[in-house]
Amino acid sequence: MLDNQSLIKRMTELLEAGRAFSGAKVYYREDWGVYYFDLAGKQFGLMSKAANEKAVLTIKGLPEENISLRQTYSDIVPGYYANKQHWNSILLCSEQLSDIEITELLQASYQLVFQKLTKKVQLEINAYL
Repeated sequence: MLDNQSLIKRMTELLEAGRAFSGAKVYYREDWGVYYFDLAGKQFGLMSKAANEKAVLTIKGLPEENISLRQTYSDIVPGYYANKQHWNSILLCSEQLSDIEITELLQASYQLVFQKLTKKVQLEINAYL
């Protein structure tokens, strides 16, 4: 289990990674009490505000990959307050996954949402690259 300083660092890096994706916004949603990862008005992630043993990152994934991840890692569970087929929650204090692996899963979630956007919106987002 990560110590508190490492957990804060991980969560800060995830916020920065999310903001670095083309067209993405990451902000605190007061009404939900979470950090919201947004792409063109579509959610690609949610993250707990508090850095504690219950902190999670909830991200989108392909259903068959979500099942595989849950079977491989005990610290990946069906998405909290989300469609359990399409969303997973990662316990952020876990040492089962590296920071790089979690960031890659966040990027995969971003890509899934990006692919569902209209071609026009995709072109607008890519114009900022």
